[in-house]
Amino acid sequence: MQTSTINYQPPIDIVEQFIACWNHRDFDALMEFLSDDIEYHNIPMPMLRGKSAVRDFIAPFKHVSAIEWVVHHIASSQQTVLTERTDNFIFANGRTLSLPVMGTFEVRGQLICQWRDYFDLLDFQRQMQAIED
Repeated sequence: MQTSTINYQPPIDIVEQFIACWNHRDFDALMEFLSDDIEYHNIPMPMLRGKSAVRDFIAPFKHVSAIEWVVHHIASSQQTVLTERTDNFIFANGRTLSLPVMGTFEVRGQLICQWRDYFDLLDFQRQMQAIED
């Protein structure tokens, strides 16, 4: 199947727009970038399959006061986009979680069909404990 060049966006542009939706806390818009059969693996957590599972996973982020994903490096090869970034989440109590992340996005057509984020789970747990104290 050949992709139409009408309204075609390179995979790197799709991922940058997806990240912008996170930064604007526009959760409905960011879901539109995901395929119905999305596989999201927040490594080392269990993989999520399907748009509904991802929607349920991101629902608690609606309660975060601010989100800023800072992209340090981004690269693409064909349908794969790699991001080295720091994901910052500011909570209602003013505390911040700041997590270094390496993300891999696979784009099929104009939708993200696989999304993997690699991060240090122990660092995440320590920071969340400090936020909750």
